[in-house]
Amino acid sequence: MKKNSFSLALKLLILIVLFTSTNIQAQYFGGNKPLYKRFNYNVYQTPNFEIYNYFKNDSLLNKLSQSAEKWYWMHYQVFRDSIKDKNPLIIYPNQGDFQQTTAISGEIGIGTGGVTEALKNRVILPVTDTWAQTEHVLGHELVHAFQYNSLINGDSTNLNSVRNLPLWMVEGMAEYLSIGSVDGNTAMWMRDAVLNDYFPTLQQMTFDQGNYFPYRWGQAFWSFVGRAFGDSLINPIFKETAKRGYDFALRKYVGLDETSFSKIWKQVVTEFYMNEMKSTDENPAGNRTIFEKNAGQLNISPSVSPDGRYVAFFSEKDLFSIDLFMANAVSGRIMRKLSSTVHENEIDALNFIESAGTWSPDSKQFAFVAFSKGKNKLLIVDAFDEKMVKEFLIPGVPSFNYPAWSPDGESIVVSGLVEGVSDLYSYNLKTNQVKKLTTDKWCNIHPSWSPDGRYIVYSTDQPTEDDIATGRKVGYYLSTYDTQTGTTQMLPFFQGAENLNPMFSSNGKSIYFLSNSDGFRNMYTYNLSTGEIYRQTKILTGISGMTPLAPAMSLARETNEITYSHYFKGQYSIYTADTIDFTPVKVDPNVVDFTASIHPPFNRAVPGIIDGNLSSMPSLPITPIDSFKVVPFKPKFKLDYISNIGVGVSASQYGTGMQGGVEMLFSDITGGHQIYTGLAVNGEVYDFGGQVTYINQKSPVFWGVSLSHIPYSYGRYNPHLDSIVVNGVKQEIFVDQLQYIRMFEDQVAGMIFYPLSKTQRFETSTSFAKYYYRIDNYNTYYFPDNLYYPIGYDKKKENNPPDGFMIASTDLAYVFDNSSFGIASPMKGFRTRLQVDKTYGSFDFYGSLVDVRKYIYRKPFSFAMRGYYQGRYGKDSENTLYPMYIGYPWFVRGYDRISYLENPTGNSNYITVNQLQGSQIMVFNAEIRLPFTGPERLTVLKSRALFTELALFADAGVAWDSQNSPVLKWKPKNDTERIPIVSTGLSLRINLYGMLVIEPYYAIPFQLGGTKSAYIGVNFIPGW
Repeated sequence: MKKNSFSLALKLLILIVLFTSTNIQAQYFGGNKPLYKRFNYNVYQTPNFEIYNYFKNDSLLNKLSQSAEKWYWMHYQVFRDSIKDKNPLIIYPNQGDFQQTTAISGEIGIGTGGVTEALKNRVILPVTDTWAQTEHVLGHELVHAFQYNSLINGDSTNLNSVRNLPLWMVEGMAEYLSIGSVDGNTAMWMRDAVLNDYFPTLQQMTFDQGNYFPYRWGQAFWSFVGRAFGDSLINPIFKETAKRGYDFALRKYVGLDETSFSKIWKQVVTEFYMNEMKSTDENPAGNRTIFEKNAGQLNISPSVSPDGRYVAFFSEKDLFSIDLFMANAVSGRIMRKLSSTVHENEIDALNFIESAGTWSPDSKQFAFVAFSKGKNKLLIVDAFDEKMVKEFLIPGVPSFNYPAWSPDGESIVVSGLVEGVSDLYSYNLKTNQVKKLTTDKWCNIHPSWSPDGRYIVYSTDQPTEDDIATGRKVGYYLSTYDTQTGTTQMLPFFQGAENLNPMFSSNGKSIYFLSNSDGFRNMYTYNLSTGEIYRQTKILTGISGMTPLAPAMSLARETNEITYSHYFKGQYSIYTADTIDFTPVKVDPNVVDFTASIHPPFNRAVPGIIDGNLSSMPSLPITPIDSFKVVPFKPKFKLDYISNIGVGVSASQYGTGMQGGVEMLFSDITGGHQIYTGLAVNGEVYDFGGQVTYINQKSPVFWGVSLSHIPYSYGRYNPHLDSIVVNGVKQEIFVDQLQYIRMFEDQVAGMIFYPLSKTQRFETSTSFAKYYYRIDNYNTYYFPDNLYYPIGYDKKKENNPPDGFMIASTDLAYVFDNSSFGIASPMKGFRTRLQVDKTYGSFDFYGSLVDVRKYIYRKPFSFAMRGYYQGRYGKDSENTLYPMYIGYPWFVRGYDRISYLENPTGNSNYITVNQLQGSQIMVFNAEIRLPFTGPERLTVLKSRALFTELALFADAGVAWDSQNSPVLKWKPKNDTERIPIVSTGLSLRINLYGMLVIEPYYAIPFQLGGTKSAYIGVNFIPGW
């Protein structure tokens, strides 16, 4: 058989191979997770943990170790199950370093406090602004470590049992075991649900997580179980749910099904909180100025200008991100987005969770905190012309929050986190000098200046002598710092309460602050002369941000007007109030009552394990220090991920075959080294394929190498006549032949990946691949005059397969991507990829690629545009294995079946296949995208199960080569002239739960006859 008879089949196979070749090139687009510095970990061993860290503060490390051991003992009382090996903890000194962790592959957002990974049971978290926060996150994540350990090592459970556990049960349990059943933040959510009659059933909590936050509602559930039935049932219910679901678990251990349990729970909660609130009339002081109608549902961290005219705040008004806006403080009219300049200055993220900005004394500039290259940076913008005035790091203070601009305009005070301690630091804007103001070991947050600039008031977790003597839980006290003498004075009222967000009144005689001293979250004033305290508001839910430590109140220094964030109906709105709007009520500074913060029922059925352990945690025995030691760091490669394994065996006249495959990912304990292996077989032993890839993520420049052997197969039916010699006589026979063509790829590749930031990167890769063939012929023989009865069978290996070839390639690309994804395609932002490449070996040519995409979101539509160019140049640029082609539906829709439609009447005005391919191509696409079904705030129709996007599109493209230049015409004059092709139509993209995007579309290809050739096609990729 001649080699050229394989031409068409082999070209098709080669085309498939080159498009699916297993290289380790980085993703085409997508954000980055940069590593801005190299982390050199030390390992600190305790009886139950290995703590990976690089702290310089030994006392902080010992404190974390003691806390971890206490949590271990406390959680053991619930799970009654120990963790066999020392559990790994990876602890970072601040949020900026935590966001760079390589132990977890996904992006770490601002709102992520910690992560626990299942297979290695790694707990990864940062030290936060206050010790109470850090200790809570550590306790929360260690609950997950015990949960995973319990499931993986259980008698009848495994890691797949997690699928039976609703998220609210998993996260709520971690919250309950680390906070307890007395928590003002979750109680605020419960009271709001009671007031507005949206208390959920367990089924609603399971299937509507968007409206019922799993952490808060899950904590409330477990609090109810613990207080009503006993904490001893927590672990049995958890395990039984993992086996058979929560309805079965509740029936078995509580005697109630899901419906009955939900009704009783709602009744108990409603009666308790209605009794505590005394009223259903929520009447916040002042005017609601910023809320869902003019902003978003989440409007937080208000900061009013000194003249009282403007308020800056964070909001998800634009849906795809939380941004910083400026509004008129009286009318609430949004004036501009202050963070628009940020996205042009390579800022990784805004620090919106527990930080607010600060105004300059003249109300013209605004300063706020952002993350940049792993550190906090202070940005100062002009509030009226949207220009960046100044951006700077604070030397020696990599992490800071809560900026406060001095009345004289010369300095800004922040709460800086250095080696686990939050102190106040002053940064001089003129001299760039940094001064540390507080020097104690306590955490000092929420600084605010007095009008005359002499004093700074702040919140501190420093205990009083009485607190230490009684061993009671310390909340936050107010304290003042005298800038002239450098002395501090603590104001120890409302013992055990969280007294936060303090601000001097405009006359400097009083301090406004927020406190949960009555179980709610209200505004108070403290008179500096008399020591009298007045409650200014009677809010039934609370004045609050996203967390208790988030600033939720701001005061205009010149007018004494106050803006605050109010939580109601599951949303955060901003109110503006004058002092005359408040109704002051004098309260006793020595009295606190946290009854309204209790998660009901009020009376316990049996003594509580959780609350008792939490209250006695400070006095629990400490672990002997001589049981702690430093040990050498060892990578400890272990399995991170394994795919589903499937194996099958079959037998037929063509032989015995096997099918199956497995993919595995291994990494060291900190994720600095990763090894990927993939094995697969699909047929005979020749069809075995495998790949092994190593990735190094220890430094800011990532690199990797890969080795692979991949078989590609193609079948071809080749019936033909042949002849045999029988007894010296040549006799003709018919051969029914099936050719099984295998093409093998042996490849070695290398990659370098250098992220400049979360949105920019450089990447380069080089690969060397050898391609060769094996052809097996499966023959069935017949006499030509009797094709019903075969006379023989055989299998023969082709002795003269096509010649193999070698291809090597090197590419270098710059990628920028700050886009925000919608239902099935990007909706907002910008993408670009600029690439040059060189192919050598059996084929020798250069290449270039330019891909630019822009998305403009104007609710509810997104206007998307793409310009794409790709070219090949040099010796073999037009003598390659396959030409570039613009008729694919991901380029120009409507031309992918051109071979069936071209020249139906011999009319040369129709385009041909050859006119759609060349050594250079250019494509332009435009779409108007409409999120159709899915989340309520984004789409036209709300749906929990169907996620779709409509798109009206227009596509255009042109291909050419050195012999045929492009011509701008609507119809070609012959079948070689290269003109643009154009199509338009409508598509519906369907997102199948993130696994696959299907895009059926109706396209009108104008160069194939327009509406006469319109048809319905389908794409299987997300929108460009």
